[in-house]
Amino acid sequence: MGFSSDERRAMILAIGTANPVNYVYQADYADFYFRITKSEHMPDLKEKMKRICDRTMIRKRHMFLTEKMLQETPNLCACLEPSMDTRQEILVEEIPKLAEEAALKAIKEWGQPLSKITHLVFGTTSGLDMPGADLRLMELLGLDHSVQRFMMSHAACAGGGTILRMAKDITENNPGARVLAVCSELTVCIFGGTCHTHSDLLVSQALFGDGASALIVGADPDTTTEPPIFEVVGAYQHTIPNSREAVEIHSREAGLIVYLARSLPGHISNNIEKCLIDAFKPHGVTDWNSLFWVAHPGGRAVLDLVESKLSLKKEKLLASRHVLSEYGNMASACVFFVLDEMRKRSFKDGKSTTGEGCEYGVLCGFGPGLTIETVALRSVPVGSLN
Repeated sequence: MGFSSDERRAMILAIGTANPVNYVYQADYADFYFRITKSEHMPDLKEKMKRICDRTMIRKRHMFLTEKMLQETPNLCACLEPSMDTRQEILVEEIPKLAEEAALKAIKEWGQPLSKITHLVFGTTSGLDMPGADLRLMELLGLDHSVQRFMMSHAACAGGGTILRMAKDITENNPGARVLAVCSELTVCIFGGTCHTHSDLLVSQALFGDGASALIVGADPDTTTEPPIFEVVGAYQHTIPNSREAVEIHSREAGLIVYLARSLPGHISNNIEKCLIDAFKPHGVTDWNSLFWVAHPGGRAVLDLVESKLSLKKEKLLASRHVLSEYGNMASACVFFVLDEMRKRSFKDGKSTTGEGCEYGVLCGFGPGLTIETVALRSVPVGSLN
């Protein structure tokens, strides 16, 4: 399998991921959550939280916030009490630090000098400050001050796909460009206590985890020094009509307040095939089981309904389900974790390509709007990376 020579194609050249050291087991989370938020007097809500945690199919989640930190900042544990200042003090410092860890891993795998990075695209939903986390990351890494920066905020779970789409456009229209694309998310922005009048917020408390991920993206690489992992052959954004209520994230004095409607999985599953048709018609692909899948693990119900609606084989979403189980929903950072898991499985299982033996694949993110980001990928022969 070769690559087209008549036009520039963006290539993913390296992947890096990072998580805070601290983590929580989902089976113990309801007990921890109700103890730390001093909500033991609401046993009915605790039982509800346990049921939610059981249904998520999440085994553990990484969290920057530790029990000691939460004890020292009790305003983070209250239900919708003003606490934005406290949250921002943490996020402004820690979002770039976690991003740096993921970026350094990607840069190390890439194996090229920092001076070759020409663009930095940074995405986060977790904190907003000016100058932004992009500048702070640039300074932490020691990037040249001529690097072209773009800071993207509040795309939420669609953010990874959005950033990859932007990186594709940059590299294919700027000869020699090398883009460091980074997503970094911390649940510091949404953690909070519960009460009977806002028990619907328990879903977000049980679903999200902390993580950062990074890609190096470039076009026309010298494959002897920059072996590609995936080729980005197309990138598209679709907004589903009449779906604004499916995901609502409001910035308030109490932090980011996340509402996830029951209609969310249905909206995605009912519209995903149109997105696939638009993305893969140019490549003559109509069998969705012939693709490798890098789906945002927004939740068990989303994955289940997409799998059912498209009649996907069980193995197609295993990488997404693994990331959901081991990390929870890390918003924008999630899809690059799944992409990394996909290529690792391909090597481990002796597949012929980085896409578990498939030539083409799809990376898809789902976020507020309701927005579906669909990125068409082409895998690389495993032998070419050895």
